[in-house]
Amino acid sequence: MTDRASDVPRQLLLAAAAVIAAVAAVIGSGALGGTPIAEAADGALAADATFVAPAGTAFAIWSLLYVGFLALAVWQALPAQRGNPRVRDLWWLIALSLLLNALWIATVQLGWVYVSAVVILVLLATLAVIFARCLRTRPASRVEAVLLDGVMGLYLGWVVVATVANIAAALKAGDVGGLGLGAEPWAVVVLVIAAAVGAGLAFISGGRAAFALAMIWGLGWIAVGRLAEAPESAVVGGVAVGAAVVVALATGAARLGREARPARVATTS
Repeated sequence: MTDRASDVPRQLLLAAAAVIAAVAAVIGSGALGGTPIAEAADGALAADATFVAPAGTAFAIWSLLYVGFLALAVWQALPAQRGNPRVRDLWWLIALSLLLNALWIATVQLGWVYVSAVVILVLLATLAVIFARCLRTRPASRVEAVLLDGVMGLYLGWVVVATVANIAAALKAGDVGGLGLGAEPWAVVVLVIAAAVGAGLAFISGGRAAFALAMIWGLGWIAVGRLAEAPESAVVGGVAVGAAVVVALATGAARLGREARPARVATTS
């Protein structure tokens, strides 16, 4: 009982981090005196800022994510979750990711685009560690699979795409230029890299759906942005569509491989 009681501070700290992230999101939406993210930092992160900026509708995924964060915070705070070994292993990393998210919003509000790029890279690394640790053990219930593995998978998948857009915005804000290739060719390069990362993580994870869905969502809205909105680019839009298809196919293949594995073992035994 004493050991389980020691989980209470952890439960409260993670819940507090989720509340801080939610409040920061409200500020970042333009409420409570904040500036909408698309308008902050002179529009550096607007939907038409760079060739890899997703169309505005893509950011609706944040609403789903924040609902997931708060649901996760409530679930892990229940007495039944005291002593949950997976929560004990991950709580501080999840709390860190939520605080980094709030910090990212603060840097954008202050117009610090370069700093925001550094923060989102740290956030990406943190989420990658969470994802890797989630893969080490299986969830104890369907609820845990959705609220822990599912929410964190969505979070990582979206942040992969958001990191690409954020770094592009920072480079543009710094007048770095096309780095010898031009903005449009570089957009193609980073989308190809994003597709490779998505496909690789799909196979590593056995085709985790949440991660893939978030990446496909983000890549798809990059395609919409380039095919229907400024700055228009049929090439970048087409590559974004292709990247989304690659992630989808890799995820499907990985899931099929994972499901077929026990059957092959049973046949040979």
